[in-house]
Amino acid sequence: MRSNPIYKRERTVGSRSIRIPMILTVFNCILALAALLNMYSMVAQVEVTAEIQYSAFLELYVFGAVIAFVMILFVMPALTAGSISGERERQTLDLLLSTQVTGLEVAAGKLMAAMHHVILLFVSSFPVMAMSFVYGGIRLWDLAFLVLSFLVAALFTACIGICFSALCRRTTMATALSYGMLALFVAGTYGINQFIWSMANVENVSYVNQIGGMGGQVNSGGFLYLLLLNPAVTFYEIIRGQLGRQETMASVGQWFGGRPDNPILGAWVPVSLVLQVLLAGVFLAAAVWCLSPGLPKGRRSRREKGPGAAK
Repeated sequence: MRSNPIYKRERTVGSRSIRIPMILTVFNCILALAALLNMYSMVAQVEVTAEIQYSAFLELYVFGAVIAFVMILFVMPALTAGSISGERERQTLDLLLSTQVTGLEVAAGKLMAAMHHVILLFVSSFPVMAMSFVYGGIRLWDLAFLVLSFLVAALFTACIGICFSALCRRTTMATALSYGMLALFVAGTYGINQFIWSMANVENVSYVNQIGGMGGQVNSGGFLYLLLLNPAVTFYEIIRGQLGRQETMASVGQWFGGRPDNPILGAWVPVSLVLQVLLAGVFLAAAVWCLSPGLPKGRRSRREKGPGAAK
């Protein structure tokens, strides 16, 4: 990070912009307002019933986690979709690539700048999120694991934005495609499973009506594992495990028809996080590949041979 010139420039420009401070202010104001309203409602309940339900204090933790996760899904593509296409619109990308900066350094610098802003967002929200420790129920390990999942989701969504920013010439198109791809992973994987499961249920009912008797249990089959690429499902599983609501919140293995346990269902969250990181690497590699052909052939060949090749 210290040797990447793109990251240094983005960090300097970002520190002079009012956009990031405004995002931090709005985000923390929402969290603080939710915390105050939650505490006020608990005090009002104690005054009326003289009973304290400590489990209700966990709603503050859940609400803060949901707000942070939603902010990641909506903010990260907006921060990264115009990172490279904006350089192209300002006609500075060709000039940038004509220097000693490589396509990998450009993509990695833009990614690190976006992750820098996300880390600032998380760190600034720690005081409000840590209020749940006063009432218990959430351990420090739980908060650390939740932050890790947030960083993976931020990396995943940021790489999607950088990939389409390198592919598209216009920021508007890159932003639209980034949100479209994110919607495909979040809503599309769920919709595919819902459709397959509904069709299987229709076929099962038709089979029972024809031959009589009882139909077998149906599920969405192997399409369920598409949800491993869904950041929202991973977040749901983490919150479910931390709150201990195994009875009221069904696990992913019980969605779209029951199925026997297997190693993937048993380790859903770690497997999903690893797959999202790998897929983020694929999107980043695609962005680097799109930037590399932009180099002049003579310049690229001299760079591959070394600094002394120009002589």
